[in-house]
Amino acid sequence: MPKSSSLADGAKTYYRPIEAAIRWSGLLRFERRILATLGQRPLPEATEFPRWPMLRLNAERIFDALAHGEMPYGKEGLVRDTQGLAMDDPSLTVRHVDLKSWMAHHYPGERPAFLFDEIERALHPAISLDTVGALLAEREAIKARLAEHLGVHETLRTEHEALLKMHAACAADAERASTPGPRSESTYLNIVGGLLTLLLGKSPSGMPYSSFLTQEAIISAMVAHHGNAMGITERTLQAKFALARRNLQSTTS
Repeated sequence: MPKSSSLADGAKTYYRPIEAAIRWSGLLRFERRILATLGQRPLPEATEFPRWPMLRLNAERIFDALAHGEMPYGKEGLVRDTQGLAMDDPSLTVRHVDLKSWMAHHYPGERPAFLFDEIERALHPAISLDTVGALLAEREAIKARLAEHLGVHETLRTEHEALLKMHAACAADAERASTPGPRSESTYLNIVGGLLTLLLGKSPSGMPYSSFLTQEAIISAMVAHHGNAMGITERTLQAKFALARRNLQSTTS
């Protein structure tokens, strides 16, 4: 968006107080009419321009600042020894830069276009250009720190993924190590099958080796005494016992 020209808003190097008040009040297009009505008078009467009450108020503000030494003034644009220069002298003027500085200090909420450009008017009254510069510098510093933290985060993420892969590999190795191979499983099944045969078997003289007469009795006793242990269920024991007996028969036949 192009900036509005200060010249279009009536900016000059210096102003008579009434000229500054006209621009401050946004009445530049009525300047000729107002000046013609006032003639050599520095201030309009209170009832002279009822549609524009801010005109007299803003003019009074400027004269008040001059009277109290808040803003330098001179004659026809030159700030010089003002001794003997009356406040109502038609040649009394204030410089553009002095008017802008005074208004920024005493009326920070007022940003008329003939004194302040678009950027200055867009800024909050409490924020100066120096403050904006400092904020931008701080923003760049924060961006640099954020980039550094993101780099550290990426490094940690890569290390975390590597540790997860290592953990998965170790878990797989441990599972393989804990799972018996075919030879070990066959050994366990033969042991179970042999014990089961003895529990249900008889001596050469016909005496039972145990008080268990059936496989179901053995299963019931095991569930009753060790039912909380993993794998000690009626269904699992039946399947395992059947598998153990078949495995034992195949190895002894």
